[in-house]
Amino acid sequence: MEKLRLGPLAFTILFSFLVWSSSFETCIAAGRGRHWRQVSASLTKKKTKSSHGSGSSKKHKAPLAPPSPAPVESTPKYSLPAAPPSPAPVESTPKYSPPAAPPEDTGGKSSAQTFNVMDFGAQGDGSSDDTKAFQDAWAAACKVEASTVLVPQGYEFLVGPISFSGTYCQADITFHLDGKIYAPTEADVWGGGLLWWIEFSKLKGITIQGSGTIDGRGSVWWDQAPYDDPIDDDEELAVPSSDTVEGDSTLPVRGEMSSSMPRIKPTALRFYGSFNVTVTGITIQNSPQCHLKFDNCVGVLVHDMAISSPGDSPNTDGIHLQNSKDVLIHSSDLACGDDCISIQTGCSNVYVHNVNCGPGHGISIGSLGRDNTKACVSNITVRDVNMHNTMNGVRIKTWQGGSGSVQGVMFSNIQVSEVEQPIVIDQFYCDKSSCKNQSSAVALSGITYERIRGTYTVKPVHFACSDNVPCVDVTLTAIELMPLQERYHLYDPFCWQTFGLLSTPTVPPIPCLQIGKPAKNRIQSDHDYC
Repeated sequence: MEKLRLGPLAFTILFSFLVWSSSFETCIAAGRGRHWRQVSASLTKKKTKSSHGSGSSKKHKAPLAPPSPAPVESTPKYSLPAAPPSPAPVESTPKYSPPAAPPEDTGGKSSAQTFNVMDFGAQGDGSSDDTKAFQDAWAAACKVEASTVLVPQGYEFLVGPISFSGTYCQADITFHLDGKIYAPTEADVWGGGLLWWIEFSKLKGITIQGSGTIDGRGSVWWDQAPYDDPIDDDEELAVPSSDTVEGDSTLPVRGEMSSSMPRIKPTALRFYGSFNVTVTGITIQNSPQCHLKFDNCVGVLVHDMAISSPGDSPNTDGIHLQNSKDVLIHSSDLACGDDCISIQTGCSNVYVHNVNCGPGHGISIGSLGRDNTKACVSNITVRDVNMHNTMNGVRIKTWQGGSGSVQGVMFSNIQVSEVEQPIVIDQFYCDKSSCKNQSSAVALSGITYERIRGTYTVKPVHFACSDNVPCVDVTLTAIELMPLQERYHLYDPFCWQTFGLLSTPTVPPIPCLQIGKPAKNRIQSDHDYC
């Protein structure tokens, strides 16, 4: 094959064309390279924001790309739409908060949740009978869950015996008392005698609150007490203190109609068969008998309230617990003519703390086992209590002939002042002239006294336990009790059939406590166990 030969001119033209063509492709490639680096750098940055697994080579190349701020500018554009939803929940919060306090928002008028007794015909003048208005307001509130019956401030209501039944009521009703409620003093209102004046029964979640007062006007009942009521047998050991003055002008004026009042005296405020009961803020005063009673209740809370009656008002217990459990009482002032707190049979898991007691008969478990009955009490704690001018401090009292047990009791950090007998166990309790001697008794065990300090006027310790069923596991720690006045006749500590432990020295010494356990102890029958 013959080879192609080019002349000098043709060769020159061909060489020039090849040089020009190479230069043109280099320019195009350079332009394309600059454009790719821009797009590549932009994608690299987007990938870097969405995924931390990008290649290291792109991370290093990214700063080299001048247009990199463009993706940064786009970031706020996508982040701003996410911000607006956040204020919405904040704005909606106030919409749900106003219903939390209906009594304050009604201005004394009834609303969908609040039922003012004034709107149901109550006069509030202290002389008109407002019983029906209270019944009607309750009937309306009963149909509404979490409703409130409002007894407004600035009014005085005369209300006869009344029962707020919850058999068919909704849950969580509040009885908001800011006014004053008075009991009638006409004998015919009470018929043959009633056990209660105001009763709340069979409710789930009932709260009595407010700054108001329940006044039982008990002075019309108290005059006949010396003839009708039993006495506390511990009074026989008590020497009257110098504070007791006949004709004390501070005592209430005795009622002129007392001779016509029924023999059965009512409790001022009673709760029966209810769950989650709260009483707070109010004052109960001058009850004909017990002021505040809980019977067959579960979940009881009493706090920041007051009970007030004269020290000589008979059988006017402050708070009475019976067949109730899971009870908390604290931060309250209790002044009455009997036990500040009385814990009866069927009670368990009771915690009392930060209570002021006096005048009165102290805080008592019992009396238990009356008329040969069985009594069961367990897990009781009473602590951080101040007692002034009371007959007893902390006391357990049982009748002869009873059965059952009291166990797991703690009395701790009790400050006593002018208390006749600060520490008492009495298994020979009798509130009448004489009682039959019987061998059976309620068994007491696991009773702890610690940090009981202050002054006494009669006897520091009185332990009188059953011969057949001695008290066992009685522990005393840091007991410091000093006589108030030497000129009175004082008694030494007394112990009978009481076994336990002195974990620290006591003031005064209590040598009568028998260390350990009794050599012989009656074997309890099945009837005795709780």
